[in-house]
Amino acid sequence: MLKALNPIVLSGREVLPLVEGGKGISVSNGESSGAWAAAGGVGTFSAVNADAHDAEGNLIPVVYKGKTRRERHHELIAYAIEGGITQAKIAHDMANGQGRIHMNVLWEMAGTEEILHGILEKTRNIVHGVTCGAGMPYRVAEICAKFGVFYYPIVSSARAFRALWKRAFHRFPTGLGAVVYEDPWRAGGHNGLSNSEDPKSPEDPYPRVLGLRQVMNDFGLKHIPIIMAGGVWYLRDWADWIDNPELGPIAFQFGTRPLLTQESPISSEWKHKLLTLEPGDVFLNRFSPTGFYSSAVRNDFLDELIERSQRQVTYSNSPLAEHQEAFAFGRRGREVFVSSGDKAKAEAWIKEGYSEALKTPDNTLIFVTPERSQQIRKDQIDCMGCLSACQFSNWAQNEEGTTGRKADPRSFCIQKTLQEISHGGPVADQLMFAGHNAYKFADDPFYKDGYIPTVKELVNRITTGD
Repeated sequence: MLKALNPIVLSGREVLPLVEGGKGISVSNGESSGAWAAAGGVGTFSAVNADAHDAEGNLIPVVYKGKTRRERHHELIAYAIEGGITQAKIAHDMANGQGRIHMNVLWEMAGTEEILHGILEKTRNIVHGVTCGAGMPYRVAEICAKFGVFYYPIVSSARAFRALWKRAFHRFPTGLGAVVYEDPWRAGGHNGLSNSEDPKSPEDPYPRVLGLRQVMNDFGLKHIPIIMAGGVWYLRDWADWIDNPELGPIAFQFGTRPLLTQESPISSEWKHKLLTLEPGDVFLNRFSPTGFYSSAVRNDFLDELIERSQRQVTYSNSPLAEHQEAFAFGRRGREVFVSSGDKAKAEAWIKEGYSEALKTPDNTLIFVTPERSQQIRKDQIDCMGCLSACQFSNWAQNEEGTTGRKADPRSFCIQKTLQEISHGGPVADQLMFAGHNAYKFADDPFYKDGYIPTVKELVNRITTGD
């Protein structure tokens, strides 16, 4: 039996130290977050292209009319603001004055600052805090201070928080609600692994969080909570963290478990799939057009990306070193030079039907079917600028509208696939984010015989240690 959970102050109110993790593109919505807050914790809806509803409560379909990426980019921001306002109001109504409501954004998504301003302007006293990760959100504290809401930076190291505090956050100390430590090896979605960290060697979170606490203490932030996120399932496994004077005030964030609730908006097929996962089914990969690592369920979608990158050879534009064999590709018969071994591989792939060679930004060619090539090019052309910078389409949120690099056909349109899966698309063929503990749905007796709890039942269960 877990010892009693003491309440913690987050966003100006005592709540259970239990936080719903924000999951983008309509997965953490007003209903799920409102229910979590109503249960006494902190509910988090995602403002990453949230769904908007009309006056009758019907979903407003997202239809882009702009002919250019920049025009579609501005349409996407307008949709995102309207959707965020919609979900904030739903969450507020469902919470019925209980708990706290937070909004989650990604710093590297399109128009983050404009979206924050647009939503917070229309949701005063409804949204109590903003969580923000996926990048270094130096300006989030300033924006939150303008609207009187608390800010919650998401970091994966003490070093990242130190940089944020010294550069910007120190000017807004009273608005810091907590620091979210997101385990870069175990959390679902995009992960904050640095280039110096081995993606195949997960580190113990305790010393990393202790290091974060020590940095916070140096800045006079002993009273500010740390929210542990990523890899949290049973609180009994974290009993030595609770009321631990070395760590200071601690709360726990649950991102994957809230997916399997009655209030969760994901499809029945998605929920059923979660109940069948096994250890190792969640795959840490680097295919995301953001350039970040991300964790998702390995399925046909990810397998195709893996195979696409495996059918890859390096080339030179002229004979150089081992690149001595001429190789012509495409309708124009463009000629590059590859090694003799790679030429044999390429010819074999072409015979298998992977007859289209596409250039990458790294002087390599990948080989795909004509149908896949056509789809990749269409998705790149249809780009609506959903990120601040996209490796897949080479869009960037700057005056030039480009990253300055070739579009990378080894990646994918993240907006397209996440919209598809969150609105009922087949889960095998889309990107399905999940934390690495998702296999525990199948082992946890709480979900026996496919039982799907309400959010309140889940929160009550978590407080027992299970």
